[in-house]
Amino acid sequence: MKTFTLNNGLVIPAIGFGTYKVNSESVCMAIKAGYRYFDTASFYGTEGMIGEAISRSGMKREEFIIASKLWKTDMEYENTLRAFNLTLENLGTDYIDVFMIHWPNRKLNLETWSAMEELYSQGKIRVLGLSNFLPYHADDILNHCKVKPLIAQLEFHPGYTQTFALNYYHEKNILLQAWSPTARGRVLDDELIRELSEKYHVSPVQICLSFCIHENVMPLPKSSLIERMKENLESLNIELEREDVMRIENMPPKGWGGEHPDRERVRVV
Repeated sequence: MKTFTLNNGLVIPAIGFGTYKVNSESVCMAIKAGYRYFDTASFYGTEGMIGEAISRSGMKREEFIIASKLWKTDMEYENTLRAFNLTLENLGTDYIDVFMIHWPNRKLNLETWSAMEELYSQGKIRVLGLSNFLPYHADDILNHCKVKPLIAQLEFHPGYTQTFALNYYHEKNILLQAWSPTARGRVLDDELIRELSEKYHVSPVQICLSFCIHENVMPLPKSSLIERMKENLESLNIELEREDVMRIENMPPKGWGGEHPDRERVRVV
């Protein structure tokens, strides 16, 4: 299976499983399907499901990479420490592989990051990360941190590739992860995605996931059907031609979810 190697040498799967609005049965099925990277957050309410599913799997904790995120209302130094300990309790583990700030807050980013660095120094976190940080938010951290973020998450999919941010994180040797890699289905009916689906004899979802991987972006899809879970993992085996990757890169804008860290959310139908 393809992997990404982080700047500290940690090797992680090239596709993870997103757990926003999933149930415990889906998490158990994802383990059976072959997923070993699970993305959660305190806001999702799925941390306990992941801990329980790993315990029930009979597999060692070390065989999994677990990522969680600190919610907006839990920022600041002491709040971060308390929230992190609750996350550990929910997951039933004594360390987390990846811990991120879920959304930036320029007044609280540095204080929060300092608490995360303390937890990192104690061996309770293996990798620190950023979620929904645009380059100017990330600079707040990079210009002052002792421990550099190695992973960043953004909405990323065909029709919304955030090219400036993508290049920024690549230049900083920070792995970009894609939440909503299919725009929650909004790009699956696009004429180019459909055309490439037919050309490669794969599903539109697989085209989206394969595109992410070709861009050195780690997708975090989710599903409630084990057949789809396995199909998503098979996206790792699709070799898109460079011209087709460029065509997707230059698609008209489509599928934006309506969320921007500095603006009110736009409701998208």
